[in-house]
Amino acid sequence: MRARWLPVGILALVLFAVNVASRLVVRLAFDGGAVAENRASLVMFAVIATVLGVLAFVRARREPVARWLGDLSVAAGVALVLTLFVGPFVSGGTPFGSGAGDFFNQIWLYAGFAGAGMLIGYLLVTALGLDYRSQGLKRYAEARMTRPRRIVRR
Repeated sequence: MRARWLPVGILALVLFAVNVASRLVVRLAFDGGAVAENRASLVMFAVIATVLGVLAFVRARREPVARWLGDLSVAAGVALVLTLFVGPFVSGGTPFGSGAGDFFNQIWLYAGFAGAGMLIGYLLVTALGLDYRSQGLKRYAEARMTRPRRIVRR
């Protein structure tokens, strides 16, 4: 059980570290400017979507969808909670310091980019025919074609 959840926890921490790095860059290099904050947030969401898309692509080749989708979703959810409630303290604010609108906007953006990244990774691996199910069907078809034809006597 531990072997399954350790990578999920590490992924959640990596996704949270991307958020912390984004916040620190804005705070230290740009003095918390609104334009810099928006650009850094966009870059952060793009990095998160890319990381999750690459992981979806890699894991969809080796595992069924039900397993890797749950793992990546849990990791993204934990990272989202950390981003919402711990992240603002890194940049010198509070979770609801900018108002409830920004708080909920961040939830929708994070969920949207994370979901889109995973979806694009999965659609790409499926379109290339490299996913777990397609490979299983390919092996089955090859095995059926290599068997000699059974002769039926009458």
